[in-house]
Amino acid sequence: MLHARGRSERTRTRVFIHQPERKAQLDHYAQRHGQDPVTALDDVLATYLAWEEEDYREPVEGIRQGYTDFKTGRSKPDEQVYEELGRKHGLPR
Repeated sequence: MLHARGRSERTRTRVFIHQPERKAQLDHYAQRHGQDPVTALDDVLATYLAWEEEDYREPVEGIRQGYTDFKTGRSKPDEQVYEELGRKHGLPR
């Protein structure tokens, strides 16, 4: 179990790592980065969550943009798209 102090001394968070191999990975990561395990876990989690948020946001924005393009007539018929992709990539029709 790791104990992390929050912004105030009264705030305390308990983190349970159930898998010994995960704890060993965290300890190794923390050591390589010159951090205590709690700080390392916070950094890794923050990095992952930022990546995950971006990984979610990009496709959603692409879908929204595609839908807007379609509704406003900025799209091509599917046959035209297939034809262009076929020529570009040498695919048989």
